[in-house]
Amino acid sequence: MDNLAPNKREGVSHFLVQEHKKAAALHEKLQLLRSITNSHAVNSLKTSIIVDASNYIEELKQKGFMINLFSKKSCPGLLVSILGSAFEELALNVLEARVSCTDTFSLQAIGGKNEEQGETIDAHVVKQALLQVIRNWSESNEQV
Repeated sequence: MDNLAPNKREGVSHFLVQEHKKAAALHEKLQLLRSITNSHAVNSLKTSIIVDASNYIEELKQKGFMINLFSKKSCPGLLVSILGSAFEELALNVLEARVSCTDTFSLQAIGGKNEEQGETIDAHVVKQALLQVIRNWSESNEQV
């Protein structure tokens, strides 16, 4: 670097400082990702941290479920059927829910692991239970 003109030396020096800052920022982000995902990867193995994070995301997907139901009509009594039948029978742990039963019917719920039994809830089982409740509700309303 001694052979370089002063302006070029400053340019190279500035470039090296910027590269060092980028590397430090990346390292910090990887360490944050490592801590969030409980990764046991060695600090310097970026690929291992990313693989662990990917596995962690897949694990989270298996622990949770999201329900999103919508009907153009109000469906009186459907919410009670869903809460009384599907949610209660499966002992679902609903973490957050939004419901509208005025002109239309809409239910959005996020749930997860049944804490009392320590079981993971399969999203497919939840879906099948809800479909059965909706079929039963629909059949009982057709007879009225």
